[in-house]
Amino acid sequence: MGHGGNIIDELVTDHREVEEMFGRIEALPSGHQDRKVYADQVTIELVRHSVAEEAYLYPAVREHVANGDALADRELADHATAERIMKDLEGCDAGDADFDRLMGMLMSEIRSHLADEEGTLFPALRQACPMDTLNELGDKVRKAKKTAPTRPHPAAPDKPPANKLLAPGTGMVDRLRDALTGRGKFD
Repeated sequence: MGHGGNIIDELVTDHREVEEMFGRIEALPSGHQDRKVYADQVTIELVRHSVAEEAYLYPAVREHVANGDALADRELADHATAERIMKDLEGCDAGDADFDRLMGMLMSEIRSHLADEEGTLFPALRQACPMDTLNELGDKVRKAKKTAPTRPHPAAPDKPPANKLLAPGTGMVDRLRDALTGRGKFD
């Protein structure tokens, strides 16, 4: 993650990467241990992506897009649902009875969310927001993803300013935990 370009191009590229990871999970048989490794990787990327969207995308939608509050609130509700699923998935091994069910729920929720953002929200923002602002927001999103948490924190605030204040510290703790446990990495 961290591709360059304006906020929309950055986030669409993230979407493609998440879909690629979903494809890797779907290509493996149920119970295969690598499904858990990919699930951890997709969770890391989704959490970082969501934190960046909550800090910069949705405030921009609220500011620039007609009916932006309703659009942003709907996307935040999607994030909350996905985060609860990821939190439940975090406690499962690939062979657990709930793993496949939760992974299926997460893929369905995320795919619906991505389609909604790409089909409705991004076109509206691209039309309403000046290109220089979209470019600046792309830079801010890339920076936010570098310090964002890597684990789901469903109780954490999802709106500025609290989310921008807490995310870097939480992210540092998450990355330390990931380094100590090897989470999200192949052997």
